Amino acid sequence: MSKTVFCRKFQQELPALLAPPIPGEAGHDIFANISQKAWDEWLKHQTMLINEKHLNLMDPEARKYLGQQRDKFFSGEEYDQAEGYVPPEKEA
Repeated sequence: MSKTVFCRKFQQELPALLAPPIPGEAGHDIFANISQKAWDEWLKHQTMLINEKHLNLMDPEARKYLGQQRDKFFSGEEYDQAEGYVPPEKEA
């Protein structure tokens, strides 16, 4: 049986990550409080932000921006969307 966490984003028990996804305190917080499902959704959103905003990950300001957006994404705050992005409609 896989480990579960109470996911901060989805507010329910879901399968946990296998290991902290990033180094440091932020990685340990994500590992303890964010589900695999939420992390996968963040990676997709992060990729859209990087591509649409032409972010250079070698730039410390770009990494800082993504960290701020990641925190907002997981905490349920308003976070930046890719310009002109329209999410696909969910099937009923």
